[in-house]
Amino acid sequence: MTQAAAPKLIVGLGNPGPEYSETRHNAGFWFCERLAQMLRAPLNHESKYHGVVGRSGPHWLLLPQTFMNRSGQAVLALAHFYRILPNEILVVHDELDLPPGQLRLKFGGGLGGHNGLKDISARLSTQDYWRLRIGIGHPGDKNQVANYVLNRARREEQSEIDTAIDRALQAWPKMAAGEWEAATRTINVRPAAPKSEKAS
Repeated sequence: MTQAAAPKLIVGLGNPGPEYSETRHNAGFWFCERLAQMLRAPLNHESKYHGVVGRSGPHWLLLPQTFMNRSGQAVLALAHFYRILPNEILVVHDELDLPPGQLRLKFGGGLGGHNGLKDISARLSTQDYWRLRIGIGHPGDKNQVANYVLNRARREEQSEIDTAIDRALQAWPKMAAGEWEAATRTINVRPAAPKSEKAS
C-alpha cells in the first residue's frame, strides 16, 4: 500500500461534550476545528457517521462523538461509505511522548497506548494510516496519565500547543496535495529553544 496518496479523511480525536472541550485529550478536535474554519467547511452532527462532519472539496473532516475508546466506529462508518482507504486517512491526536510545542507526522507505526488509535486500528484491521501527533507532555508518572489527559493544559503549555497547531495548519496545503515528505519537514521541525537572557 502506497503512503503517498492525498488524504480524503482527516480525523480529529477527542471526547464529546463541553466538560472535555478544553482538556489535553482533545488536541485532535482543536486541530480539526481550526482546519474547518480555515477551509470554511461547516461542521454538523451526522448520526450515521457517529460524529461531527465537514467537507471541503475531496476532504472529509470527522470529529467522532463516540468517546475516545470507540473512535474507530465513526472512522469506519465514514470511510466504508465513501470507500476511503486507510492510507487516505490522517488521524490527528494528542501525544504524551512529545512535549507541548512539538509535532510528529508519520505513516503507520505503533499505537503508544492511545485508546483512540487502538480502536481505529482494530476497526480498520491495519495500523497503516497517517498520524499527526500533537505533543501535550507527560505527567511523569504513568498512574497519573488518565487524570492528566482529562485536565486542561497549563497556560504556557496551551500557548505552545496552539503554536504547534498553527505550524501544522501552515503545512496543510502540502498534506492536502499528498506531498507528505515536504509536509513532514515543516511539521517535524523542533521549535527553537527560548533564548536565555544574557547579563548586560
